[in-house]
Amino acid sequence: MQKVSSFLWFESGVEEAARLYTSLIPDSEILEVQRFGEGMPDGLVVLRFTLGGVEYQAMNTGPAGGFTEAFSLSVLCDDQAEVDRLWEALTADGGEESMCGWLKDPWGVSWQIVPRRLIELQSDPDRARAARVNQAMLGMRKLDIAALEAAADGR
Repeated sequence: MQKVSSFLWFESGVEEAARLYTSLIPDSEILEVQRFGEGMPDGLVVLRFTLGGVEYQAMNTGPAGGFTEAFSLSVLCDDQAEVDRLWEALTADGGEESMCGWLKDPWGVSWQIVPRRLIELQSDPDRARAARVNQAMLGMRKLDIAALEAAADGR
């Protein structure tokens, strides 16, 4: 076990969420599932899983206040195909698009789906280029690398 890990409280569907997450991110797996019975709340499931080699813990809790954007999972994507694949999978079946590459999955967990190219463009020594990129990003939901590059170039 990793010494420090994030712990996510799901109202329900923790196993389904973990299966989806681990299917989308390389170097990910479900490590352990514990199902509790007698003397514990009905349907209590606690599990450990990795995403990109980082360990998380999660459980079903029933109504617990839900997730907020104060906690999000951020995925650095290599290309537009990866951005598109993750975006489609995580917004399907009740997920919600937000702004600037953020979304909520069907369980309410916030994600940031960020192309590496955005970070490169935001770090451009030409601050005017970087500012145009940031302005373009602010108008997007799912981030579009070609549109960000066009903004950088003033097109």
